[in-house]
Amino acid sequence: MVLTTVGTVLRRNVRSTSPATAQEIAAAPKALLHDHLDGGLRPITVVELADAAGHRLPTDDPDALGRWFREAADSGSLPRYLETFAHTVAVMQTASALERVATECVLDLAADGVVYAEVRYAPEQHLEGGLSLDDVVLAVQRGFAAGEREAAAAGRPIVVRTILTAMRHAARSQEIARLAVAHRDGGVLGFDIAGAEEGYPPTRHLDAFEYLRRENFHFTIHAGEAFGLPSIWEALQWCGAGRLGHGVRIVDDIAVADDGTVRLGRLAAYVRDKRIPLEMCPSSNVQTGAAASIDVHPIGLLTRLRFRVTVNTDNRLMSGTSMSAEFAALAQAFGYDLIDFQWFTVNAMKSAFLPFDQRLALINDVIKPGYATLLAQRAFAAVQAPELSGPRERDSLAGSE
Repeated sequence: MVLTTVGTVLRRNVRSTSPATAQEIAAAPKALLHDHLDGGLRPITVVELADAAGHRLPTDDPDALGRWFREAADSGSLPRYLETFAHTVAVMQTASALERVATECVLDLAADGVVYAEVRYAPEQHLEGGLSLDDVVLAVQRGFAAGEREAAAAGRPIVVRTILTAMRHAARSQEIARLAVAHRDGGVLGFDIAGAEEGYPPTRHLDAFEYLRRENFHFTIHAGEAFGLPSIWEALQWCGAGRLGHGVRIVDDIAVADDGTVRLGRLAAYVRDKRIPLEMCPSSNVQTGAAASIDVHPIGLLTRLRFRVTVNTDNRLMSGTSMSAEFAALAQAFGYDLIDFQWFTVNAMKSAFLPFDQRLALINDVIKPGYATLLAQRAFAAVQAPELSGPRERDSLAGSE
């Protein structure tokens, strides 16, 4: 593969700042593009819905169940990780259950400071109780709307939109794509395929993607998580994905020499040059073996090289995480500060499937003012106690897109 020299990753300058604190992270406005509805249930909700449905769980104790999900998902294997969803999907087979889960999802995200979220799920997995595909979508949308109203009343306004997912090992992608387009004026903004990557390339669903492009409809594709560069290449060059779900393995096309010089392969250069958004989910990637640890997660290098990186939760129940927890882990691993987290958040809003004017309003009226307030508070605190602040090395590209 031909490589192109793009500079040295270790060029740095100094800026007086320090890693974001837990309090600052909790207060910061956040945007989320990759969150699975069936991966974010409250443990108590799983227990109560399982009891009503007659579904047997590993344990009926909510705290123990939450631990079980995290431990079962922490296998280093994507297929094993996906097995945990058998229990959450099993309790999401009625309209009332779907509404409850959707409402609680919105409230939990809003309580964590998320101001915009795109939440995805696979309607085809929620038909065992007799619901139709349309019934599933309408129930979830009612839940999201109820959650938005309740969050706004509590002083935590949030905008939540939907991505409909087709399972890549199944054969309903064309049907789900048409379902998504049919509900495009009802809160559904995009389409996705998910599930085990190996053996199920995105090109198996090419008809669905060609249909979506004809309909001017947005879609993202899970690619480059458990499988390598061919998955990413097919998602982009054959299917035309607007974003990459995870995209971690793009680092396989990047070489870093001992002196810090970086060379991008043709695919990596294309992804960066085209500003293709990467929906990165650090904690989940460690659980599935896509990264060995947060400290060595490719997000560090990709951020330094200014790829269009976004930070996401993937499955909050299975990873025992939240957007604040993901940011905190990155602050600890890489020393990221408020300006970095604003960059991640603005990246997410630039990459959202929401109409442009609405994206711009959230960036200018909510996100930037929110971070400006936090930075002003930090500056005031530094004046009051200058010994608590000091310079640290920073990436010279910090201000770039």
